[in-house]
Amino acid sequence: MTDTVLVTGGAGYIGSHACKALRAAGFQPVTYDNLCTGWQQAVKFGPFEQGDLMDRARLDEVFARHRPVAVMHFAALSQVGEAMREPGKYWRGNVGASLSLIEATLAAGVRNFVFSSTCATYGDHDGVVLDENTAQTPLNAYGASKRAIEDMLRDFGASDGLRSVIFRYFNVAGADPDGEVGEFHQPETHLIPLILDAIDGKRPALTIHGTDYPTHDGTCIRDYVHVMDLVEAHVLGLKYMLDGKVADGKQEVFCLGTGNGFSVREVIDHSRHVTNRPVPVTEGPRRGGDAVKLVSGSEKAVRMLGWNPARSTLPQMISDAWRWHQNGGYEA
Repeated sequence: MTDTVLVTGGAGYIGSHACKALRAAGFQPVTYDNLCTGWQQAVKFGPFEQGDLMDRARLDEVFARHRPVAVMHFAALSQVGEAMREPGKYWRGNVGASLSLIEATLAAGVRNFVFSSTCATYGDHDGVVLDENTAQTPLNAYGASKRAIEDMLRDFGASDGLRSVIFRYFNVAGADPDGEVGEFHQPETHLIPLILDAIDGKRPALTIHGTDYPTHDGTCIRDYVHVMDLVEAHVLGLKYMLDGKVADGKQEVFCLGTGNGFSVREVIDHSRHVTNRPVPVTEGPRRGGDAVKLVSGSEKAVRMLGWNPARSTLPQMISDAWRWHQNGGYEA
């Protein structure tokens, strides 16, 4: 009998790729999504259950119908600028919703939980390659809400024996090389698709938010991971837990990064090279809540999970994103 995994946010960018990876690994992914930012057309690898995480009755119904062995939790609000303007929305939409999900998970007798967190829980650690033990000092309600969910998982581990695997990572890029799913946000906020939109004439220009950061070219620096590498780590973490390598009530945290950050201008230059087309650019002020440099290592994930982020080079990520950008997309 195929093991079922409930994937919250499975109609979104990362969640849809995770469903593809789960199916390839022999699991049955069941997408639970309210479609506020996801796309039903992205649900291609298993059943779809539409619902909100705050709807406890709906969650209980879905757990009873599908009887998952684990939950993989991607659903979240994730825009830093919005989190700075509307922190209450993030505390309700991320923390409140996750509390509802965790309680439903435990009520259904499920004790395996994979959580998609973020390196935004760390805040600004300029010049440091982050790892699992770096102090968490988030700069905004997005990072703070994700840290709070990590704390909830720890507390429910102590009280109810919940096992959890947590992944912290930065910018996700690229697309499914087969072109079945890809990145498609409305509005779009991620750097690489914004660059590709500008190249393709879908927006007048890319705006660089801040050119006076204390970096080599004045623009902020981030670590990038290919979406397929990222979701493969989530599947490896799930298997690690199901194999009994996470004790009852305990959690394992893994950072996912390449240890090599790229500035905004470097990503623009690589995009110009990959597409062989110019990138129209304008310069704007810094955004509140943006850190100078965020780079993460992944030694623990490589050592304990056997993770290999082989696709996570800028040329590969941009090439796969460009292919999807030209041929993919979803319709409202």
